[in-house]
Amino acid sequence: MNNNVVSLKAVRDLKEAEHEEMAYHARILDMDKIQLLDEMVRFQEERSKMGHLTLQMMTQGKHLFKALERTAETQELKILTRSYRRHLEYEISAFRENGGRSEASGSGNE
Repeated sequence: MNNNVVSLKAVRDLKEAEHEEMAYHARILDMDKIQLLDEMVRFQEERSKMGHLTLQMMTQGKHLFKALERTAETQELKILTRSYRRHLEYEISAFRENGGRSEASGSGNE
């Protein structure tokens, strides 16, 4: 197969992922502090159950921890959420550079 051929399924999957990311981001923006904390607990439980982070989880986490950082009432919480968000951004970058494999996923370092 020619390397210049674009998979229609891949294009559809990418569009769907972008749509889901925008919808999740919009949902996060409508949450109050308690809802954001509940979502963080849900996120961490899902991550623990999966044993690793998927690309979708990483992008959702990036939006979630950005919102938590924005609403943090203490400097310590702001630093913690910023650190986790930056780690997720690094993971997303590494995932894309490594052709869909995250460097730290599954290692317990997330």
